[in-house]
Amino acid sequence: MSEPVRFYLDEHVHSAVAAGLRRRGIDVLTTQEAEMLGASDEAHIQFALNENRVIFTQDDDFLRLHTRGSEHAGIAYVRQQTPVGYIVRGLVLIHQLLSTEEMKGQLEFL
Repeated sequence: MSEPVRFYLDEHVHSAVAAGLRRRGIDVLTTQEAEMLGASDEAHIQFALNENRVIFTQDDDFLRLHTRGSEHAGIAYVRQQTPVGYIVRGLVLIHQLLSTEEMKGQLEFL
């Protein structure tokens, strides 16, 4: 059986996103909880890869890292100013439809 996607939220993601996912039983780790505030984007990518977590971000820099071929456990991206409810629904869909293995190295736009 494949592992369900677990998320790692970039530091600028609103805390309501983590709360919404947790209410739905989805495993989420924030940068604050991981004590990774202020870390470089590369450090976040490596941390999430080591933890086998998909990064959710609204930071365009992660798109560039993906394009450059950085190894990662998966990136979910949406532009800034996107409503929290839209974000939560999109991440729930990723969680329901894709496995950890399917997300590895992939970029999903919400």
